[in-house]
Amino acid sequence: MKTIANFVMILVAVTLFAACGNSEKPVAEDAHAGHNHAAGEGHDAAPTEKTAVGASLKDDKLNAVYQHYVLLTNALVNGDMVEAKVAVNAIELGSKELSNSSTLATLAAKIGAAKDIDAQRTLYADLSKDFIERVKGSGLNSGEIYVEYCPMALNNKGAAWLSKQKEIRNPYFGESMMTCGEVKETLN
Repeated sequence: MKTIANFVMILVAVTLFAACGNSEKPVAEDAHAGHNHAAGEGHDAAPTEKTAVGASLKDDKLNAVYQHYVLLTNALVNGDMVEAKVAVNAIELGSKELSNSSTLATLAAKIGAAKDIDAQRTLYADLSKDFIERVKGSGLNSGEIYVEYCPMALNNKGAAWLSKQKEIRNPYFGESMMTCGEVKETLN
């Protein structure tokens, strides 16, 4: 019974995110993230948020799924397995609307089934690689999305991810090495 209730809650969350355009929750999380940084950036946070909200992909279906990828990234940055599972369930459901989505759906399902945050973060690298290719293929209508890279991720093999903000918030290490990484490319 608990499994059914969890599934219904996830389905409701996915529906609400889709119906609301998915812009409010990421902005709130980005705004909160701005409070964790050096003094004096508070005034700069608003333009960054506007840029983040304004980032939109040319492929509307991919754009909807990408919003859940952003939520997943934030969950991993914060070390929140539960939020990560909610986000990947939404990615898995949304990917059914995309072409050539079997790999994306499979990766999302694996992250959802992972037993710990480290396993989620490891699997996230392949999901991010898929998203980077899809976002580059789609192109953006507006705003900027950053391809960020941490050379220490995956036991020093390195891994990339997409971010709506230029500032590094590392999903592979979270609090332990929040700023490890660099912007490799700006998509606009």
